[in-house]
Amino acid sequence: MHILIFHNAVLPALEYGGTERVVWWLGKELTQMGHRVSFLVAKGSECPFAEVLFYNPELSLSLQIPDYIDVVHLSIPPPEDFPKPYVYTVHGNPRADEVLDQNAVFVSKNHAERHNSTAYVLNGVDFEDYPKPSFSHQRGHTHFLANASWRVKNVKGAIHIAKKANEKLAVMGGHRLNFKMGFRFTPDRHVRFHGMVGGRVKFDLLHRSKALLFPVLWHEPFGLAIVESLYMGCSVFGTPYGSLPEIVTPEVGFLSISENELAEKLKNIAQFDPKICHEYARDTFTSRQMALGYLQYFEMVLSGKKINSVAPKALFDYPKFLPYEVN
Repeated sequence: MHILIFHNAVLPALEYGGTERVVWWLGKELTQMGHRVSFLVAKGSECPFAEVLFYNPELSLSLQIPDYIDVVHLSIPPPEDFPKPYVYTVHGNPRADEVLDQNAVFVSKNHAERHNSTAYVLNGVDFEDYPKPSFSHQRGHTHFLANASWRVKNVKGAIHIAKKANEKLAVMGGHRLNFKMGFRFTPDRHVRFHGMVGGRVKFDLLHRSKALLFPVLWHEPFGLAIVESLYMGCSVFGTPYGSLPEIVTPEVGFLSISENELAEKLKNIAQFDPKICHEYARDTFTSRQMALGYLQYFEMVLSGKKINSVAPKALFDYPKFLPYEVN
């Protein structure tokens, strides 16, 4: 089939951009499986394996879908007059009152269940884009990998956990001086802020890290940072919210809402084997499994069926910040 992937961003993502990397890997894997792929993306994009069409935000999306396309993969809800069969991936947490499209697909089982749906495809990674980690070298710090200015990601909790466990912390995704959250200065010497890093700098920090500290205060839809960290041999210490219980098994990490419990478990990090973390991520979260998952939904909508029998909607209005015990 000929699949159009629409995402209003520049591809490929050179630094940050989790969704951009996921749709790129999906397109690449579908092409390797024998399908034709076109990207409808922002100007400045380029791709060696697929046709690139430039999206014009001043025109209706429906008018920019070529006739030769069989099915469309969307990262936003479709307009009412959409002319082609489509699948809409929900990447974030919609508002509690938002009624979603019947062809919505979520990015984890928990993400789907919280919206009264059973339709989901776990995000997959093309691990060819990552260096293969070593398991014999010394790892000297832990890390936080997320947008640190977004309070639900809880960089403050990660800092406290590392300090209580007497571990150094590398923060990727924020700065020591943060004006967006009001003037905030973090003087702790055990913490180093690296800003919005990507590519080789990020891989090097992950490769020298013992663990990802991920004490999120919301229901994480998926968490690409978790898979990246596991692949590089890092165990995961976080809260049991959203997709984390699906992704973080007892063999590769520990989940708790208690900061003290997380810190105490981190003190015994030697019980987690970096090689097992790597192999688990490598074998479980592949771009191939992601492509196979979406193909079943592409075939469903091509046959005229709706993915969800009723329009998905959040079952509960969750608090802005989920419980977290600072002991």
